[in-house]
Amino acid sequence: MTINLFQTEEYKTLITDYISNTIGYLFHKNQEFALACEVEHITFTPTLPNEIQETFEETVMFLLSGYTYESAKLEDGYFFFEAGFGPDNFGATVSIPLLAIKQVFVGDYPIVLNLAKYTPKTSKIDKNSTKNSMEALLKNPENKKLLKKKNS
Repeated sequence: MTINLFQTEEYKTLITDYISNTIGYLFHKNQEFALACEVEHITFTPTLPNEIQETFEETVMFLLSGYTYESAKLEDGYFFFEAGFGPDNFGATVSIPLLAIKQVFVGDYPIVLNLAKYTPKTSKIDKNSTKNSMEALLKNPENKKLLKKKNS
């Protein structure tokens, strides 16, 4: 079985840290930049009007300069900024999970390339609670009989 190295948790952690550190470095150097992001994982608050959202492709490019750059921040695995959209400059806060950022550009130069796919976190089953549930189930002698029948 071949493992896709770019979809492992280890790589996702590595690239998340790299994206975060690179953006942090650009902030430190007061360097404006652009992001190419997967639009399906972006949250706009308030929600953008449909006529604006319909203009977006699968990947959208954001140029962070001026007020948009000044409002930008990194927090808890997300990148946030405020921007105006459409002819009426509809204002919204943009929230992007770091793994949904596919590229970071300074000028014409791509300085980050992310091959990992963003998947929203789902709650993980606690192995201890599963073990405790099985122990509780097996304490009842009737359940032990049923388990023995199934295994026979």
